This record gives sequence, C-alpha cells and structure tokens, in this order.
Amino acid sequence: MENTIFLTPNLFKTESFKIFESNAFSVETGRYPSGVAVLKVSNSRGYLKILPYMGMIIWDAFFDGETLKMKDMFSQPLPGEGIADTYGCFQFSSGLLANGTPGPEDDYQLHGEFPTSSMTDAYLTIDGDSLTIGSQYEYVKGFGHHYLAQPSVVMHKNSGLFDIKMAVTNLSKYQEMPLQYMCHMNYAYQDQAKLSQSVPDEAFKLRQSIPGHVHPTSEWLAYNQQLKDSGEIITQLNDPDKYDPEIVYFTDNLTQYAKEVTFKMTLKNGKQFMTKINTTEFPIVTRWILHNPDQQVAAFALPGTSRPEGFHAAQKAGTLIMLKPQEKRQFSVTTGLVNE
Repeated sequence: MENTIFLTPNLFKTESFKIFESNAFSVETGRYPSGVAVLKVSNSRGYLKILPYMGMIIWDAFFDGETLKMKDMFSQPLPGEGIADTYGCFQFSSGLLANGTPGPEDDYQLHGEFPTSSMTDAYLTIDGDSLTIGSQYEYVKGFGHHYLAQPSVVMHKNSGLFDIKMAVTNLSKYQEMPLQYMCHMNYAYQDQAKLSQSVPDEAFKLRQSIPGHVHPTSEWLAYNQQLKDSGEIITQLNDPDKYDPEIVYFTDNLTQYAKEVTFKMTLKNGKQFMTKINTTEFPIVTRWILHNPDQQVAAFALPGTSRPEGFHAAQKAGTLIMLKPQEKRQFSVTTGLVNE
C-alpha cells in the first residue's frame, strides 16, 4: 500500500527530528547553519542527505562504510544563484533549458538555471520496499518559457542502489521549449580504482576543446596531447598528479550498443560503484576526472541528453531536444553501491 506524507518547511529545524521510521527506513528533517533544509533518508546499508527545497540536490551519499561524494571545499550547502555557489554535492540536475559549460555563443550560467532552484510541494511516499522523496519547481518567464520539473529520489530496502528520476513538462500552450538535461553525479575519487562499462572503451572520446573554466598548465597540455595522440582511455585511477585540471571524455549515440548500459568503478577493496541508464533517455555519457588538494572527483558516468559543451554546441550537433507544447519527458538513473 502506498502512503504519502506531505512536507512543509516548518518541519525543518536546526535540531534533527525523526518524522518517519519503519523496519526498512528512517527519515529525519534538519537544517544546516546556512539555513538550507535537509532530509536524511536511511536504510540498513546507509543514507542519503537530500535538499528537498534546493534543486532536490543529493548533498551526501554513504553506504557500507563508503562515502560516494567527491572531496570538495564546502562544509555545508550554501544558498546561491547557481551550482558553483555550492559545488560540494554528490548529485545535482544540470539544465534544463541549457546545461553544461557555456560555450562562446552562450549566455547562461554554469550548468543552467535549475540546479539550485527553489522547490515546492515536497513529499515522502512509502510503497512496500521503496521510499520516494520528491518535490517540484515551476519555471515561468513573461515572454519566455514555462515548464514544470518534478525530480525525485527512490531508496530501496536493504540496498546501496537508488534511483534518481526527473520529469519535465512544457506547460506552454503554443510554443516549443529547448531541453538539455544531465544527471550530474560527483562520485568520490578512489585511488587505483578501475573503470569499466558494458560498452567498448572506444565509445569514449577525449574532449577536444578547452572550456573557459579550465586553466591548463604546460604539464597538463602535454599529457592531454599524449592522450589525444595515443587514443588512450583512462581505465584505472593511478596517476592523480595528471588529473589537474580535469580530464574529460564523451560518448555519443549509446543507442547503437544497447537499450540499457551500465558503468562501474571498482575499488581496491572490491566494492563497486555503479550507474545504469536507458540509452533512449540518455544517449550520451560524460566521464569527468579531477584531482587536486581541494577537489577530487571521479564522475565515471554522467548521463545526459547531450554533451555538456553548451546550448549552441548541442543545437549544432542535433542533440538539443525541443519539447512540444504540453509534452512531458521522463528520465531515470539507477546508481550507488552494488549490492553484495
């Protein structure tokens, strides 16, 4: 039987408060010193910390003694107009009118308008062996676009895997709207971890451009050129000094391989981080590796509708989605720590 609890900001205080408990799950409300509301959703394997009123960001993820979240400079989520103001989370939604790094012709902020948006109508749904946290955001501009975004996160009983979902509806009665979406998961860098996937290594191609936020050193330029010349795909995280600034790979048209594909990062202790997607929803995956004293991330699979190289780049590549009036698109990613 499905049961829903509707949440209100008044439930979120500085001191944590348990609002639900069963033999499978517990849910606590809280509020960081910064004022950002947080839900800690736990099962027997670990927990997620979700920001239901700030982009439905998954701030933290921890299962079986392993932190899934990147090393970052933020001790807590901070209110801000864009994701760069609080870049310390495990997962955020990049987009939705444009996503990724703006190109020379683009005029939007890094990763788009949605990541830190002010959400409403947060809820908690318990249905058998699963628990769902969701909220929504209505974007509307006079003489502009009008959409409804409905992100949610599903946790499962006794599982280190969880589902990240997004539904986007074009609410306009007459005009199309562009849609670019990336499920941006910032997995922890794990020394000596091995990267693998159910598609050939050759599906990944090294990024050829250098975006504006990347400030290359001579050593990095030489290493990047070496990767270009050799066609080498990094399959083991064994040379961290060369991953600053970032190393980025892209795939294209994953539908040519299979309807469903998986990507894994296997740790030295044998545990595996995993991401599974439907390629009709996400035909493109980005791999992002960065290692320096401040930030360490091995985003081994960032599923997207396009490459994160900007709006105009997607438009030119033919990967920009145009939602018809009243049209709805839904996306789902399964990710986390593989069940043992």
